[in-house]
Amino acid sequence: MPIFQFTATDQTGAPSEGTFEAVNEEQAYVQLAQYGLTVSKVVLLDAQAPAQATPAVAVEEPAPAKSAKPTKKPKEEKEPKPAKPKKKKKKGGLLAIELGGGPTTEDISIFTRQMSTLVHAGLPLLRSLEVMIKQQEKKPKFKAILQDISEKVSSGGNLSDGLAAYPKIFDNLYVNMVKAGEAGGVLELVLDRLAQFQEKNIRTIKKVKSAMIYPSVIMFVAVGIVTLLMMVVVPQFQTIFEQMLRGAPLPGPTQIVIGISELFSTHPILVLGGMGGTVGGLFLFKKTKPGAKVFDWLGLNVPAVKDVVGKSNISRITRTFGTLLSSGVPILQALQITRDTLSNGLFINAMSHVHDSVRDGEAMAVQMEREPVFPTMVTSMVEIGEETGELPDMLNRIADNYDEDVDNAVAGMTSLIEPVMIVFLAVAVGFIVIALFLPIVAIIETIGK
Repeated sequence: MPIFQFTATDQTGAPSEGTFEAVNEEQAYVQLAQYGLTVSKVVLLDAQAPAQATPAVAVEEPAPAKSAKPTKKPKEEKEPKPAKPKKKKKKGGLLAIELGGGPTTEDISIFTRQMSTLVHAGLPLLRSLEVMIKQQEKKPKFKAILQDISEKVSSGGNLSDGLAAYPKIFDNLYVNMVKAGEAGGVLELVLDRLAQFQEKNIRTIKKVKSAMIYPSVIMFVAVGIVTLLMMVVVPQFQTIFEQMLRGAPLPGPTQIVIGISELFSTHPILVLGGMGGTVGGLFLFKKTKPGAKVFDWLGLNVPAVKDVVGKSNISRITRTFGTLLSSGVPILQALQITRDTLSNGLFINAMSHVHDSVRDGEAMAVQMEREPVFPTMVTSMVEIGEETGELPDMLNRIADNYDEDVDNAVAGMTSLIEPVMIVFLAVAVGFIVIALFLPIVAIIETIGK
């Protein structure tokens, strides 16, 4: 195990030096903080030497004398060290590009969790940032961002100010919670709450994505089967019909299928472009104000979808608002931040009305009762929380309940989507088969006569 030499001061201000074992430099700082020491410097002595006692001033006479022999080993070890990263880059060039991108939501969650651990262990904020910077070798963009934040903190700024410079990575919720933690002197608790909040959101998103995999596969297979029938099977039947019927008119369904097949065969790019244009047009329409209103309304009124959309928004509102209040953020600011984290326009308008009513001195639950997007159970629990002075705890309880409801709603939606997809595939394939067999029946009748 590596051996580190440290220089620190204890709780009385007396200097302390010594050597001890630790897994890495980060763990070394954590261990020293647990002893109540304020660390000024930690230096790696030897990664392979045997362990020694912790706080003793271990300056041995033989060590400098033997330093002449080990000087060759570092030189010999320094030569292959640059070669290893080069090999990794050659073997995994594409992987290196992916890893060199900006931080993901999981990266931010891990960063928040580790920062909470380091600050809680007594490590200074600036030193905690330095430890986190060293862990981002595979993510140079995130490393550069943390370095910039660290420089702002070292120059006398607050952590929240450094985070606010990167709103696409650290959103308004994150920045304001950190600011509240700094003001209240409970930064480690706020970081812990932030980490829990992010981890729960990540788990929910993963559950929704995993639940949508099977319906997506079914849709892909259905489109593939229909395309294959139109481009391969139908043209062969068309040739048979032309030879057997000798110009006789075809049934209406057959003409429709053959027309679609000819379109697929002669203008495949046009068909694919039309399908892609339709999907793209829907996305563009959704970004407009009228389109956003339509999709928001559909999200809360379509039978299979409304439970997922409604319950997930309520869970997000209560979780975010409760976390902000428990972190010391003022209620009006917390309501505004919570509103800004939403995407459904109906819930955004509802939270705006709640914010205005609270600003005017009205109870939060009173305005929530006027908003149709909030169920009666939610408004009742909020009212109880306001009366008892335990609103943050009550909001977190609501969020926990609705997290389970969201999981059940997603499971119900996917269980409904599966038979719908199968029915769609059966109807499409069945229509094509019937359309192709109608002329065959006519041919058989003609031959029989």
